[in-house]
Amino acid sequence: MDAAAVDRLQFAFTVMFHYLFPIGTMGLAPFVAVYTWKSAFSGDSGAAQAARFWTRIFAINFAAGVVTGIPMEFQFGTNWAEFSRRTGAVVGQPLAMEGVFAFFLESVFLGVLLYNRRDRPSPLVAWSAVLVCLGSWLSGFFIVATNAWMQHPVGYVMEGDHARLVSIGALLFSTWAWWQFAHVLTGALLAGCMIVAGCGAYYLLSGRERELGRRFVRAGSIGALVFATIAAFPTGDGNAKDVTQYQPIKLAAMEGLFRSSPHAPLAIIGMPDTVQGILVDPIYVPSLLSFLAYGNFSASVEGLSAYPASQWPPIELTYYAYHVMVGLGTIFGFVAALACIALALRKLYEARWLLWALMLLMPFPYIANEAGWMVSEVGRQPWIVYGVLRTAQATSPTVNSGEATFTLIGFAGMYFLLGVLFILLVLREIGRGPSPEGAP
Repeated sequence: MDAAAVDRLQFAFTVMFHYLFPIGTMGLAPFVAVYTWKSAFSGDSGAAQAARFWTRIFAINFAAGVVTGIPMEFQFGTNWAEFSRRTGAVVGQPLAMEGVFAFFLESVFLGVLLYNRRDRPSPLVAWSAVLVCLGSWLSGFFIVATNAWMQHPVGYVMEGDHARLVSIGALLFSTWAWWQFAHVLTGALLAGCMIVAGCGAYYLLSGRERELGRRFVRAGSIGALVFATIAAFPTGDGNAKDVTQYQPIKLAAMEGLFRSSPHAPLAIIGMPDTVQGILVDPIYVPSLLSFLAYGNFSASVEGLSAYPASQWPPIELTYYAYHVMVGLGTIFGFVAALACIALALRKLYEARWLLWALMLLMPFPYIANEAGWMVSEVGRQPWIVYGVLRTAQATSPTVNSGEATFTLIGFAGMYFLLGVLFILLVLREIGRGPSPEGAP
């Protein structure tokens, strides 16, 4: 395996592992803020217990995210020096803004939250929780804006082989950045809601923390239904419209569409065969892809065969990751809808089969979010900056495959230990429960 392939594998591993934790922070931050605010201004003791509980879990996510995020930045210099040399003047600015404006905002006021020892938070603590939520979302925005520039570069000029930023506003306010961020944030909020609902279901099934368990299941189920819907429309649709306009090859790979076609069908399932250029054993919805892409059932959608094979992304990985994301999102919406119906009928808290479903689904929003990022990043290949710089040209010329393999093995070992520690800490907090005495 050549050095470029190992560099890609190492960055893919570290970024996917790291992304597990921002999903948790962005998704749980509003629950921390709402419960803290409610406790501070209404004197709700149950909200105070919930606020402290989710703050502890949020802090574990935050700490793990910081630890795993730092090595990624070093890789820009060690493994991707040519990328940094050519585009650092552009991508460095939003990344610096993330550190200065978002990370410090989130970390400082998280310290205020963790320092709070009183049963009832003060107004200062309540506002701190809101600022922590704002900081976590703002951090996500700057990171996504950087990635969006790599997907659809705007606001720059080329000076030789260097990109120079001429408009930070064009970068931060591009249509791609906002639709992508809206979809990413919605996915994280959906994950947060499923975590809260699943945790509440666990307490109800185990016969403890009944009052808070009901709160968690109710809030999480309603939120999950809302965000599962928003993830499909408008955020998913808006992001897909940008892909259709600016990255049509990615769209064809996502749908397994090998040949250009009017009345293009939407593939529900199927297996892409890149040798024969067909989708094996597909189930189609006729003409639906044409409508979703262009708002016209008879519109022609370009297939992979319309482009040179050298510009194709990895077809199978892009296709399967996309369908995993969509399939899981549909399942989340369906289960959340059932939970909301049962809630309206006042049967949710006694419907053990539905509580089991909510609890067992907790890990799967992470898979859906990771699959979405795989679609975004793998589907962009062979470009690291779309249409500007190929991934094969962006690596560090002085780093060989042996060195990259050695550090990849080191990361795998360290991250395994960190992952085990993270799971043990979170499970310990869930086992302790929101109330000190674990009240029934």
